[in-house]
Amino acid sequence: MLANGPVLEKVLPPGIRVDNLTLRFDAHTIFESLSFEIRGGEFVALLGSSGVGKSSLLKIIGGLAKATSGTVIGTDGLPIQNRIAYMGQQDLLFPWLNVFENVTLGARLRREKIDKAWAEHLLERVGLSTRHKTLPSALSGGMRQRAAIARTLYERRPIVLMDEPFSALDAITRSMVQDLAAELLEGRTVLLITHDPMEACRLGHHLMVLSGHPAKLGTPITVAGKPPRSPDDPELQKSQGELLRLFVENAR
Repeated sequence: MLANGPVLEKVLPPGIRVDNLTLRFDAHTIFESLSFEIRGGEFVALLGSSGVGKSSLLKIIGGLAKATSGTVIGTDGLPIQNRIAYMGQQDLLFPWLNVFENVTLGARLRREKIDKAWAEHLLERVGLSTRHKTLPSALSGGMRQRAAIARTLYERRPIVLMDEPFSALDAITRSMVQDLAAELLEGRTVLLITHDPMEACRLGHHLMVLSGHPAKLGTPITVAGKPPRSPDDPELQKSQGELLRLFVENAR
């Protein structure tokens, strides 16, 4: 036995496995035979031009839409739909509910007992510990997004899907909320859609680009270092340059 006791192995959440996913609307094919895997505990950023099918792909993975064919499953071989938290472009806070009520909304809708201690812990972590009874109309955009992050984390889901959740924020607030998300989502399996190469390179372990008609996935880009990376990190700048080069090539 070791002097300091046994070393406990970290248990990773399930990853996401997508196999031969195809989406068609009548004669129009959005994407065809998409296959990829996100390993458990990784933060992956998905980029691509508007209309290429990113949000459709995310909704299919989350069980909010159906593919024409193909499968989505956890890397543990089990379905993932009941193990997902979803955070969209809008914070979607209910205007007539205060911050605490919005954060615990999922449990309220399921008629579950509210975990008051967990909700208060999350509100403290996102800097809203004094805003429990505040209505969304009295919050800034950054505060609303922080409340949305707390609501997402309250669900304790191992897999988190995010569709441009920080796109409406100003540059300074966006950077602060990115840092917070990277910290609080560490150890979860995360798929983030973004149009911003800088955001992708700051937050992602791996980057994927969806492009073409029908859309295909290019070779994933791995970013060295631990998120959130500083904007002047050489690895971030290198990966951002590689992404921009891919975008230019895909636009030709």
